[in-house]
Amino acid sequence: MEKLLKIGITQGDINGVGYEIILKTLADNRILENAVFIIYGSSKVAAFYKKQLEMDNLNFNIVRKAEEANPRRINIINCCNDEIKVEMGVPTKEAGEAAFKALEAATDDLKNGIIDGIVTAPINKATIQSERFNFNGHTEYLQSKFDQNESLMLLVSDRLKVALATNHEPINAVAGLLTEELLLKKLTLLKKSLQRDFIIRQPRIAVLALNPHAGDDGLIGKEEINIIAPAVKKANEEGIICVGPLAADGFWGSSELTHYDAVLAMYHDQGLAPFKAIAMNTGVNFTVGLPIVRTSPDHGTAYNIAGKNLANENSFRQAVFAVFDIVKNRNLYDEINENPLQINEKN
Repeated sequence: MEKLLKIGITQGDINGVGYEIILKTLADNRILENAVFIIYGSSKVAAFYKKQLEMDNLNFNIVRKAEEANPRRINIINCCNDEIKVEMGVPTKEAGEAAFKALEAATDDLKNGIIDGIVTAPINKATIQSERFNFNGHTEYLQSKFDQNESLMLLVSDRLKVALATNHEPINAVAGLLTEELLLKKLTLLKKSLQRDFIIRQPRIAVLALNPHAGDDGLIGKEEINIIAPAVKKANEEGIICVGPLAADGFWGSSELTHYDAVLAMYHDQGLAPFKAIAMNTGVNFTVGLPIVRTSPDHGTAYNIAGKNLANENSFRQAVFAVFDIVKNRNLYDEINENPLQINEKN
């Protein structure tokens, strides 16, 4: 019998929709047959939302550590103070601290090989800030925890995959951050992930321009000429099949995206705005370039609907399924490539 994966789920911001999408996902007993789930959070907060959402049939199994988790149960490790206060829809420093404690505990277990992957519920990037968390988001935190020089944010759905050259950066800083070296690193990470995590043998990547109309031969900016085009040329020379720089508006407005396995956007909204327009509620955020698997839903805390039983859990559910698939794909890819078939060429 195949060993069940152990999947950690971090509670995120307790005042947002995190617990609602977690509990709605795990309320389907069929999903519990595929893995052992451990929520890193608070049994008190989970019970609060269970009552708020009138999910009386849910039962929790409180454990001290992930090794004690039971299959087909919703296991919870208490990571924060029992006196924690839930204020639905309100950003508070207490909620930020609780989100960090859950994330830290799950990350430590992941690093020690106790769990096989994590799905992170949304955090508030402002309230979580502290001396121990001085990052722009989950991606940057995990990159630091696993001592990786580079990582890549990849948004995934059935229809498309969109990666970002820069993550959570102010728009007036983006042009200064783009370099030929950076783009080459991102394209290398993206190709490796498409091959190992998604089993795409020879992926084709579309590289978007930074400026309108791809710079119009330098009239509206020279980043395409000086940075993006040379990076695309160098990537192709290194065996990465990619095309660009492509004008973003024309690309998203046509069927051209169907010709590629993934897209590399230059900045956050250039990639995420069209992605969410196409795949809202089905998209998954996946962190590429780490030795572990981490996914999350493609939305934030949604304070405006917290506790109102209006949150759509489908993106979170897809994030759970993505962990299953990526872990299994990695294992398969590594097994295949550990002892590749040797071909003897005749003279």
